[in-house]
Amino acid sequence: MLRGLWRWAREFAGERAYEVYLEHHHARHPGEPPLPEREFWRRRTDDRERNPRARCC
Repeated sequence: MLRGLWRWAREFAGERAYEVYLEHHHARHPGEPPLPEREFWRRRTDDRERNPRARCC
């Protein structure tokens, strides 16, 4: 149970974003190499700066 709670907290905070991306990528794009982790985070950050969505700052 504690492990599940920890996983949920990490996912909620966005810490599992790269892991989730890899799972999705391997399922939907087999045979294609995924983005390196550093590039994934760069693109994610750039996207969030361009499209702030609902946040206070």
